[in-house]
Amino acid sequence: MTQKTNLFKGKQKKKSIPPSRHGKPAATRKGKRVVKPSKVTSGMEADREVSKFINYCNEVKAATAANKDGGQLSIVKHPTEAGTAGKK
Repeated sequence: MTQKTNLFKGKQKKKSIPPSRHGKPAATRKGKRVVKPSKVTSGMEADREVSKFINYCNEVKAATAANKDGGQLSIVKHPTEAGTAGKK
């Protein structure tokens, strides 16, 4: 058998040139990337609304438990568009 790789049948693997980092550490990716689905169905929208409601309830329960213990934790609401436009 020959030792030359280009004589074998099949796909050849190309050597990739690593990027020049000039002493910088390699960037590590953590977690899964969020990819938006191409189609948003009504079931997906309903699931999102349910999860928002559950998250809000959990935050309220945590805030009330912290306030009972003497803490100063409270829920902060997002400012609305009309409220910020009036101040400018």
